[in-house]
Amino acid sequence: MGALLAATLLSLLVLPLGALALSTSIDDLTAGAAHPLFGPALALSLRTTLLSLAFTLLTGTPLAWWLARSTSRAARLTELLVDLPIVVPPAVIGVALLQTFGRRGVLGPPLESLGVTIPFTEVAVLLAQVVVAAPFYVQAAANAFRKVDPDTLIVARSLGASAPTAFLRVAVPIALPGLVAGASLAWARALGEFGATLLFAGNMPGRTQTMPLAIFAALEADVRLAVVFALVLAAMGGALLLALRLAPALWRRRRGAA
Repeated sequence: MGALLAATLLSLLVLPLGALALSTSIDDLTAGAAHPLFGPALALSLRTTLLSLAFTLLTGTPLAWWLARSTSRAARLTELLVDLPIVVPPAVIGVALLQTFGRRGVLGPPLESLGVTIPFTEVAVLLAQVVVAAPFYVQAAANAFRKVDPDTLIVARSLGASAPTAFLRVAVPIALPGLVAGASLAWARALGEFGATLLFAGNMPGRTQTMPLAIFAALEADVRLAVVFALVLAAMGGALLLALRLAPALWRRRRGAA
């Protein structure tokens, strides 16, 4: 009975992706890649997700380190706030971003006085991706940093290393597999972001239309085109998952050889 239930769930997880792969052809893939929506949407997705990932790594790493090292109530409250976007629906995040950066939002009038407009621009795409994806990295990075033995840092400091040097040369290498896993999850979440981007940035081809939004637009006109776009995103996700599985083993092998 248990095996049957497990097989049912496994089939439910695998069959849709298999059906997606079997429902297209080489000709459809070629035509989809040549479609005017494909190139700009793919380029925008890659550009914004990589920028959002860089911003997340730059700002999320010190935040994760503090969350891992601190036992204060402020740290626990901060951790709760960081995790909140994971459970809040993306549509809610999109509306919240509009209420923050929109023309009538909290920061809208000051930004408008400086000539800065964020909603329905590429910057809005970037911000939506950061808000929905960064918590996955911070959460994984904090858990990875908690595995760093404080004694190793004390030894590094006793040998003359400064606090930043001890962090970069000791803590980061130890936690690196967890950091890579968190960064991969954050990038995948940003790549698949739909709801917050649609509400905050719109769905304008060549400007704010990412691959998920292009799938939505194509589905209204040509199902085969939507299938091709979806298959490309699925392939990118599969490649990311494979890299995620191989990275820790490669890192351990490299450290063992060193």
